[in-house]
Amino acid sequence: MPTVALYKQDGSQTGDFQLSETVFGIEPNEHIVTEAVNLQRAAMRQGTHAVKNRSKVRGGGRKPWRQKGTGQARHGSIRSPLWVGGGVTFGPQPRKYGYKMPKKVRRIAIKSALSLKAQSENVLVLEELSFEAPKTKDFVSMLEALNVNEKALVVLAEKDENVVRSASNLQGVKVLTVNELNVLDLLMHDKLILTKDAAEEAGEVLA
Repeated sequence: MPTVALYKQDGSQTGDFQLSETVFGIEPNEHIVTEAVNLQRAAMRQGTHAVKNRSKVRGGGRKPWRQKGTGQARHGSIRSPLWVGGGVTFGPQPRKYGYKMPKKVRRIAIKSALSLKAQSENVLVLEELSFEAPKTKDFVSMLEALNVNEKALVVLAEKDENVVRSASNLQGVKVLTVNELNVLDLLMHDKLILTKDAAEEAGEVLA
């Protein structure tokens, strides 16, 4: 069972914490992790690209010349894709790029990402995390006390507005709840900081 150090908010170590073996100690499936990242990136695409086909281009309502007798090729509209200024054939249209992945596979992807973090010893657990008021300076002091200089993903059991607002101005720091955990954010941040309650909830929910 993976064991990590348990810290107070001031950076002092109070003991050890055992992470769930079924969530933080599995053999990571890199293929599923890659698929989950691709899924999230695809869903983030706006898909607002668009071109005009021949029916949307202005003009071209009259046949440019008669069908026979001119010696030229037959044409019905100057807005045909064959003409300069004509419509585009099979051009991109607004669409959604997102697709779905089975629920069990998504869960394996998150557990694999969490296990990768645990194996690389990039998981920290705090007894609790709270601030009396939104203050970026206090959040920075906490990170310095924990010797966290890299990008950090902070996971709470429940949303705490003071914590979220304290970290909102910090580049490379993101605060989520257990229900918002996702593979892309786990991989994009070097350190994973969980509160004790969040680590226990993740072990129960994802198991």
